[in-house]
Amino acid sequence: MLRYEMQDEIWVYPGKGGWHFVTLPAEFSARIKAAMAGMARPWGSLGVTVVIGRTRWRTSLFPDKASSSLFLPIKASVRQREGLKVGDVPTLTIEIEL
Repeated sequence: MLRYEMQDEIWVYPGKGGWHFVTLPAEFSARIKAAMAGMARPWGSLGVTVVIGRTRWRTSLFPDKASSSLFLPIKASVRQREGLKVGDVPTLTIEIEL
């Protein structure tokens, strides 16, 4: 299993639905893409486990063509449980099972 720990700011998509995301730093995105080469799901998503605080969940990372990075959706239940809002910079761990 690979683990990557990082911090970045939570932002909200301006479109319908108000989805919240964290854009992964470029260096971590490059490492994760290399480690998961050939494992992409539909829309180029990559299945991972994420930990923020005491919350652990299975989700997907999605490619961002504009930044060549990956972004992580932070679902409402996680934000509520961890007391997170737009602009917060949580520590998160991404776990990848190969």
